[in-house]
Amino acid sequence: MNIEHLKLFVRLAATHNISRAGQDVGISPAVASTYLNKLEAGLGVRLLNRTTRKVSLTETGRAFLSHAEEVLASVEAARAAVGAGSKTPSGVLRITAPASFGRLHLISALKGFLSEYPELSLDLRLSDTIVDLVEGGFDIAIRNTKLADSSLIARKLAPDKRIICAAPDYLRRYGTPQAPQELTAHQCINLIGLENWVMDTPAGQLNIKTEGKLRTDSGEAMRDACINGLGLAVNATWSVYQQIQRGELVQVLADYPLISDTAIWAVYPSSRLLAPKVRAFIDYFADYYGDPPYWDLA
Repeated sequence: MNIEHLKLFVRLAATHNISRAGQDVGISPAVASTYLNKLEAGLGVRLLNRTTRKVSLTETGRAFLSHAEEVLASVEAARAAVGAGSKTPSGVLRITAPASFGRLHLISALKGFLSEYPELSLDLRLSDTIVDLVEGGFDIAIRNTKLADSSLIARKLAPDKRIICAAPDYLRRYGTPQAPQELTAHQCINLIGLENWVMDTPAGQLNIKTEGKLRTDSGEAMRDACINGLGLAVNATWSVYQQIQRGELVQVLADYPLISDTAIWAVYPSSRLLAPKVRAFIDYFADYYGDPPYWDLA
């Protein structure tokens, strides 16, 4: 049984598209079709239902998929084991990350990372949309949200502290809130769907429903609107630490910290043995960000 045929079959099970699956493994659509025909012929069964628009697995194909994944995991583990002593991981590392965090805290570190691992190349996709690692064929996803239960493995790279801040000009015009309850009298800029600010107070947890004239789906837009004096906003310290250091933003209500279980996570599919290129990335960036991270305001 040809390993390359199995790789293509597993990618096809995720993408349901022969051209895209072939592209993901580096072959043309014609070669991909040939590989799949050979796989079915070798097994003597039909694995796929083919239409002009989509490819799906037959019942036999669905049963075969878990075995194909198991074989590929074993091959990857074997390759990693014999290459465990290598100081230089190689190949293509496919990464997806939030757009803002990626631009601010990944791109600036890539020169050093690639200098340390010259046999690696990167396929980096920056998007604020949560993508499916398996379907997208990614090795690692950087996430800065609460993690949902899944079969994925997560390693914390850095804390993701959130603070309330505002521009000095806004505070001069409208005053600085001294208690969480005063937020209801202020313009609050929010990410869509995150209007409730949960804060730790001496009396316990307090949930404040905030309102304002601006909501957005972009963390960068929210930060920039805050800098321009449109209101108060909850921002990650990794996003605003430079603006606070320059005095463009001021933290408010520091005695009432926001309650959040977010962090900067490296998420990757479970496997028996972590691929050297994935381990290299995680170890490098956990060390690069530091504990506390370099954007910490304490």
